[in-house]
Amino acid sequence: MVRVPFRAAADRVRHRLSQLTGPKSRGRASARTRPRTPDRTGTAAPARTDTATPGDLTGPARRPYLRALGMLAVVVLGAWLGLLAVGSIRTPVGPMDTNMTLRPSLTGGSRINVSPLGALELDSHSAPLRLDVDVDRLDPERSQALVDRPERFSHLQDEVTRDVAAGTRELAVRSCVAVVSGATALGLVVYRRPRRALAAGGLALTLLAASGVSAYATWNPKSVLEPKFSGLLSSAPSLVGDARSIVTEFDIYQQELARLVTNVTKLYDATSTLPVYQPDPGTIRVLHVSDIHLNPAAWHIIASLVEQYEIDVIVDSGDTMDHGSAAENGFLDPVRDLGAPYVWVRGNHDSTVTQDYLEKFRNVRVLDDGTAVNVGGLRIAGTGDASFTPDRTGPGGNKAAAQLEGARLASALRDQESAGTPVDIAVAHDPNTARETDGTVPLVLSGHLHRRINEQLKLGTRLKVEGSTGGGGLRAVQNEKPEKVHASVLYMDRSTRRLQAWDEITLGGLGLTTAEVSRHLPEENLKKDAPVSPTPSPSSTPSATRSAARPTPSP
Repeated sequence: MVRVPFRAAADRVRHRLSQLTGPKSRGRASARTRPRTPDRTGTAAPARTDTATPGDLTGPARRPYLRALGMLAVVVLGAWLGLLAVGSIRTPVGPMDTNMTLRPSLTGGSRINVSPLGALELDSHSAPLRLDVDVDRLDPERSQALVDRPERFSHLQDEVTRDVAAGTRELAVRSCVAVVSGATALGLVVYRRPRRALAAGGLALTLLAASGVSAYATWNPKSVLEPKFSGLLSSAPSLVGDARSIVTEFDIYQQELARLVTNVTKLYDATSTLPVYQPDPGTIRVLHVSDIHLNPAAWHIIASLVEQYEIDVIVDSGDTMDHGSAAENGFLDPVRDLGAPYVWVRGNHDSTVTQDYLEKFRNVRVLDDGTAVNVGGLRIAGTGDASFTPDRTGPGGNKAAAQLEGARLASALRDQESAGTPVDIAVAHDPNTARETDGTVPLVLSGHLHRRINEQLKLGTRLKVEGSTGGGGLRAVQNEKPEKVHASVLYMDRSTRRLQAWDEITLGGLGLTTAEVSRHLPEENLKKDAPVSPTPSPSSTPSATRSAARPTPSP
């Protein structure tokens, strides 16, 4: 019985000594021995050994590393959330409105997004941050100011440089606030201790400052000479020259930029001054467009005409794209917001990829293989082009294939007639296809030729070929003499669903401010000597033309 207290005292002394030997001695020990305690019989129980396993992450030696990693994870995640929430600014750069944002990145660099054309990537710096610049739109007021005062183009480069520098400074301040706030807030949620939360915010600010120093030290101003293009901009070097020639011949490109901004601004101005007509409930209004060829200005024109003419349905006879690639699909997104049902057929520059993308839009009706739909009070049938020739340098299509496709469409139209659901309007991109429907439908619409044709076919079908609503396409902004922009408003009788009149709308091309509207009546209506006027006409004669820089609305 005497040995029990002595042995317990010895164990306590040995334990105290092991504590005084320091972390190294404790680190070498493979086990910690707890002192024996006497049981109820007075006999000391065997000492209990706690063995530290190699995979135990809660051991004293590894706990500081876990704490450091946890703090780093909180700081990075909080800073990233802060940048997502408030780490972007909206700033003007010259005549454009942009959004500038810092994003975490492993490679750094800068990315300039020009929707829907694509993106431009620059290897501008090496840091864990990437600068994203989204070009939203061309501001009409600032663009008009450049048009009114052409001398400002000589200072445009300095203005853009100042705008970018000011935006970068504002973005730096906003980003500092964003990362500190995000890391501090997340640290407070995780640790629930103000001191640790403030430490997380301070560490986040330190990391951001280090990233900024790294970006400044590795800044590469020559990166503009080796850009990486994606989307539609991948063909930019072949269209406007590479960046090296832009640097060496900047004066020429500055003049081209001035002309581009001037042309687009004047086109918008001409569209907004078209005559406005009073609504007529007894008329179905159809807007016929064609051959947009990736010109984004066309969507502004179409939206303006839909609003001013109270359009019931839009018919697009194809060649909306240039190459039919998936990268071009984003160009079609404005179709959702045009304010009217959109009927579309595939052109020879459109692909099935384009067709599949449009079929997902709720307001779009894609016609192919003679399918027919009821839309806007009319029954419309159509088919896609028989050829796919996205390369403009290649042949314009196969006439025999187009005629064969037209024969199939005519057969489908006769089947509709036999089923008691006659078609009011047929649509095909190629006029060779459209001519094969003669005698099976009152009106057939097409495009492809980039010029207007109005023809009464032998068996009574009226063929209307529309010009290019895109003014020849995106390349039109570079031509010395741009192609005119064409669209037509067709007035259909609601009871008979027959063509009563149409207005041919012509904009004088990019760079010109003339807007012409001419009213036309079918020959059979003229012969009756009682022309039907579904809407107030811009003049008293059936085929009058109004042409002016700012045409005045009709009464």
